[in-house]
Amino acid sequence: MSQFLGSVGKRFSLTAYQTSLKFLTLTTVLRIKYCILWFSLVYVTIFFCLGILQTCKTAAVGNLLLCSGRQLSIILCICFQSTLAEDGEVILQAVDGSYLAEFLLEKGYEVHGIVRRSSSFNTGRIEHLYKNSQAHIEGNMKLHYGDLTDSTCLVKIINEVKPNEIYNLGAQSHVKISFDLAEYTADVDGVGTLRLLDAIKTCGLINSVKFYQASTSELFGKVQEIPQKETTPFYPRSPYGAAKLYAYWIVVNFREAYNLFAVNGILFNHESPRRGANFVTRKISRSVAKIHLGQMDSFSLGNLDAKRDWGHARDYVEAMWLMLQTDEPEDFVIATGEVHSVREFVEKSFKHIGKTIVWEGKNENEVGRCKETGKIHVTVNHKYYRPTEVDFLQGDCTKARQKLNWKPRVTFDELVREMVDADVELMRSNPNA
Repeated sequence: MSQFLGSVGKRFSLTAYQTSLKFLTLTTVLRIKYCILWFSLVYVTIFFCLGILQTCKTAAVGNLLLCSGRQLSIILCICFQSTLAEDGEVILQAVDGSYLAEFLLEKGYEVHGIVRRSSSFNTGRIEHLYKNSQAHIEGNMKLHYGDLTDSTCLVKIINEVKPNEIYNLGAQSHVKISFDLAEYTADVDGVGTLRLLDAIKTCGLINSVKFYQASTSELFGKVQEIPQKETTPFYPRSPYGAAKLYAYWIVVNFREAYNLFAVNGILFNHESPRRGANFVTRKISRSVAKIHLGQMDSFSLGNLDAKRDWGHARDYVEAMWLMLQTDEPEDFVIATGEVHSVREFVEKSFKHIGKTIVWEGKNENEVGRCKETGKIHVTVNHKYYRPTEVDFLQGDCTKARQKLNWKPRVTFDELVREMVDADVELMRSNPNA
């Protein structure tokens, strides 16, 4: 009996102990759950308050827009590729990128530029945009090393920045050189655009990014109608034009297949004092400046009768931005609607420094002689002709005028004067520039 009672007592004690332990465990779990709930409520409250404060701060600034607690940011592919000048010097074509960076920074954007690695500094056109240009200290403009031929770096940069807008201005953009570097031009200008679009898709940003592709009037090449507009059939006449044609259609494809906000800006020729030295307009303005200062006697050009629709790059970057501010993605032609020949650009440039050019001879034997002094300042060299020429380009930007409320501000004469004046100052301070 005593053994039985002892056994019952032990069982009772064990049961009581287990019940007590379960009660304590339940109480502890409940306390932990309440603590977690309380801390969660505090965290959410603090986060909400900070969000309100940040929104108020943004409203006070005005132009700053937030995305995930950050200032509206963009990726600007500006200094990707380079072309070789006649003397072998590397000339980076970041003309539009420098003007666009200025434009966006003034609007409160955080700008992320992608540049190719170089053994020498290749940011000359954007140095003034650094917070400290002497020390290259970045402010709202930040630079990343990358290349349109490297998919991995594009994915990494886009995933890190998570931009709101991407402007693809990177290209091997010299038409004549594209005949010598055809494969490279196709890889950078054509497939490079695909790499960017694929990077956006890989990073899961299809629904949050707006994409601008720098198309070109070279798409029209052997023109099928005059003037050229958004519906004009394409007929490229160079490896550059053909590569850009692929880029154009792959942008359209991503827009239709994945509903990406992607647009093509079909920009006609746009110049500025920042233009590359081996492009015809800048070659003219530089040479005229050197002749004016007695540093040069003459220079050679190719097809004097090629006619182009020339505008100012500063005007055209505004149109790029406007295309990404619309409700629906569309492609636009950006142009002045005026046509001028290379010959006319030469004449007006010399006229600005007080010289009158008189033309003598025909074809490759034609020369431009100064009426006042009798000196020959311009000759024609066949090596500057393209294997397939584009003789006439004139854009119709009616759609941009109506839907974007955009129009060019700088006239052709003003453009020529600005470029010549800038190069006179440049050559005066640095004759070897």
